[in-house]
Amino acid sequence: MDIDALVDAFLLELKTGRRLSPNTVDAYGRDLRRFSSFLMTNSIPLKTFKRSHFLQFLTSLDKEGRKGPEGEVRRERLSARSVARLVSSVRSFFKFLVREGGLAASPVSEVRSPRIGRPLPKYLTVTEVQNLLAAPDRSTPEGMRDRAMLMLMYAAGLRASEIVALGLSNVDTNAGFLRVLGKRGKERVVPVAEAALDALREYTRDWRPKFLKGKATNALFLSRLGRPVTRQTLWNRIGKWARAAGVRMKISPHVLRHSFASHLLAGGADLRAVQAMLGHADISTTQIYTHVTPERLREIHRKHHPRG
Repeated sequence: MDIDALVDAFLLELKTGRRLSPNTVDAYGRDLRRFSSFLMTNSIPLKTFKRSHFLQFLTSLDKEGRKGPEGEVRRERLSARSVARLVSSVRSFFKFLVREGGLAASPVSEVRSPRIGRPLPKYLTVTEVQNLLAAPDRSTPEGMRDRAMLMLMYAAGLRASEIVALGLSNVDTNAGFLRVLGKRGKERVVPVAEAALDALREYTRDWRPKFLKGKATNALFLSRLGRPVTRQTLWNRIGKWARAAGVRMKISPHVLRHSFASHLLAGGADLRAVQAMLGHADISTTQIYTHVTPERLREIHRKHHPRG
């Protein structure tokens, strides 16, 4: 069995069959190249791979190192989250081999991932969001584009991949809704606040034509070259305006999504409704946003504490 060819076939299945995102497929690929390297280094054929070999592989992860600036090897212990992902990747790979007839049974089906705590999501305060949304330069096409992107991301809780993939046909400004294509090709309809719709109308009417360069495209948010804005550009622009707004936290597109969900739930929104707007398949994923914010704690304290 050519392990590299099998890994490539598995990654293709994830991409085309299960329609996982490019980032997720890349993560599987990194894990499985690591696993493949272990097999080749230790001359272990897939046909004879056992559970004991897998435990040996997991133990070897703590012995890996990375070269520092002076050439010395620094030992780096993987986090429980990284190990859990590796276990999941290898388990899925062996399931694929069994399903395709390459193996009779998976030697790692009973291996369990380490328990990991789910960290609280990073989110901005309402004031920080307001400052961020006000930061883009409203005298330039890029600034007005960025303002519309930021307001839409916060108003609808969009992922980075979803905002850059939006087309004109996904937006109904009259009805106040977006049609969003989320993970694994699942479509959802998300309501959008009027302020974000106003920013979007202004961008599409007055500023988007300046990016077109005579081209015809359905893409909503465009670069200077008239092409769809990339995820990398989105990250860079959010970082730029966050610094301009005085936001100290290093933020990503997902922080705005976290803020959207946290602020909705803190304001009393129904958990199931927020789950639908975020496009979560499992409500347990949405429940991480039910943390109590410091602002909400102060409000509860002011309302209920008997001042003496």
